[in-house]
Amino acid sequence: MNLLQELHPQATRIAALLNERDEKIAVADGATGGLIAAALLTVPGALSFYVGGGIVYSFKARDVLFDLPREAYQGMRSVTEEYAVLQARAIRDRMEAEWGIAESGSAGSSKHPLGVASGRSIAAVAGPLGEQTAICETDSDDRIANMEAFTRNALDLLEDALSQKI
Repeated sequence: MNLLQELHPQATRIAALLNERDEKIAVADGATGGLIAAALLTVPGALSFYVGGGIVYSFKARDVLFDLPREAYQGMRSVTEEYAVLQARAIRDRMEAEWGIAESGSAGSSKHPLGVASGRSIAAVAGPLGEQTAICETDSDDRIANMEAFTRNALDLLEDALSQKI
């Protein structure tokens, strides 16, 4: 079974929770490389709950997707809770959705520009009633395995947040 097949049941549960609330989500994938969005898009009729998003893999992508002034990031480093929450809020607001999810991490097998250790990721969810984050640390340099772990972490956070009604 491939990763998207494994994630599909969870994506279906997330879709049901969003549809029950008549709410939509936008996604800012980072080191997950689009896997968060891809998992959600395995659900038929995803347009009923998924607005859009993108892969934030460069400053240029960040600037275009979030449309925030550079000052908004002043004093922040990537792969921190503060940075991930800012991205979750920004993608939610930019896409005019009720929910935003973002992931910022270092998948590994190459040096992170800011020296972040491989195998570290922060997922953040910004919803109608608040924000939550979840850290994933694999202590691994296995890029593909890290991308999968980071995606699972983000989807678990989202499902938990929707279930708790935050």
